[in-house]
Amino acid sequence: MECLGSTLTATYAHPRPTPTNFLPAISTISSSYRNRFPHSNFTHSLSLPWRPSTYYGVASNLPTLAPYCTRSQRVSESTIPPFVSNRTTLFTRYTPDDWYRSNLTNYQESSTSRHNSERLRVDTSRLIQDKYQQTRKTQTDSTQNLGERVNDIGFWKSEIIHELDEMIGETNALTDVKKRLERALVEMEAPLQVARECLFHREKRMGIDLVHDEVEKELLTEVDTILCCQERMRLHLDKAIAQLAADRASQHELEKDLSDKQTAHRIDDKCHHLRNTSEGVSFFRGVERVDATISVPESWAKFTDDNILRSQSERAASAKLRDDTENLLVVTANEMWNQFNKVNLAFTNRIAETADAKNKIQIHLAKTLQEIFQTEMTIESIKKAIKDKTAFLKVAQTRLDERTRRPNVELCRDTAQLRLVNEVYEVDDTIQTLQQRLKDAEDTLQSLVHTKATLEHDLAVKANTLYIDQEKCMSMRKSFPNTLRLVGFC
Repeated sequence: MECLGSTLTATYAHPRPTPTNFLPAISTISSSYRNRFPHSNFTHSLSLPWRPSTYYGVASNLPTLAPYCTRSQRVSESTIPPFVSNRTTLFTRYTPDDWYRSNLTNYQESSTSRHNSERLRVDTSRLIQDKYQQTRKTQTDSTQNLGERVNDIGFWKSEIIHELDEMIGETNALTDVKKRLERALVEMEAPLQVARECLFHREKRMGIDLVHDEVEKELLTEVDTILCCQERMRLHLDKAIAQLAADRASQHELEKDLSDKQTAHRIDDKCHHLRNTSEGVSFFRGVERVDATISVPESWAKFTDDNILRSQSERAASAKLRDDTENLLVVTANEMWNQFNKVNLAFTNRIAETADAKNKIQIHLAKTLQEIFQTEMTIESIKKAIKDKTAFLKVAQTRLDERTRRPNVELCRDTAQLRLVNEVYEVDDTIQTLQQRLKDAEDTLQSLVHTKATLEHDLAVKANTLYIDQEKCMSMRKSFPNTLRLVGFC
């Protein structure tokens, strides 16, 4: 609202003095009233707000006001006669025209003064009204600005609260994923220990079964897989710990900013509702000259906006890390389960092969034992046959020996003699053949016995291998954790 009146610099606020060139040197019209009644107490009888001064009194104190009265310079005021009627004093009196002109001048001056006073009163009333309206408008603008400021603070408070809730939720979610990751790391220790114990137990295989087979290859692969999964999990765990620290730092900044905004909102809301009739309103001299501000609206809004943007950035990074960690948990669980199944399959195949070999060894051992029995029976029969042939040889040799005692010409190489000789040779050759066969049979028996020992040892080796693979290793591998435990839910 514009000011309708003028300020106090107007001309009527400071009136110029009215020229009085027609008067010798009188200050006001009251002097003339005093001169008319020099010996009376007229001025005291009148109830006037002013007291006129006496021209003669002034003239006696200031001799320049009576240039023709040289005696008055030497005579004191007490010697001045109350009324002097001589020619000299006539020169000090005014003419009627002076009197009228003085009255007119006083009237004009009075009218001017009243007019100026009236204008001053009207303009002052208008000025007071204008200044009241201006002050009220200023206070209204300040109240409106405070209200807008309260709305701005409320807007940013709502933004901070929303972002803070989102950040708290993301921090809690990342904390849960971190705990799952830690539980999954703990759960991986058992399969790793099982795989290492399987390798350790399989070192106790004996003989030819101590082979670098498919089971051992898969077990070594399983150990490497678990160690690789643990390394990746530890890396993501370190990232999660660092991200949680960044999230909590952003959350702390948001909480601090929110606390400041709540305090500022309370203060500005209190200021917004202050009125002229409110309690606690007082003077604080010089407070307008104190400038404790450290920001402007642009930097103030940018500060909160930067906090929110930083929180959003950290929240996005946290969400990405959380998704990567969850995917890692699923991937590592699948990798471990796939390798676990491969190891179990290799164990199953190897156990089947070992069991088949053991069965075949048992069959061969049984056959070998049977053959040993048959060979032993053959040896006994050969020995009996040799023994039986010995009697025939004795008879034939005895006959030949007896026939050597025939006398003279009776020692004839007859058919009987030839046949006995042939019989001896035949029986002796038969005995030699049987003895050679007996030796061969005994050698075969020794070979069969050696084979039997080998088969029995190999059977024990296979039994030991089956016990290690089937009883020890496979029984331990039954305790492999399920998928839920591998991803950290249990």
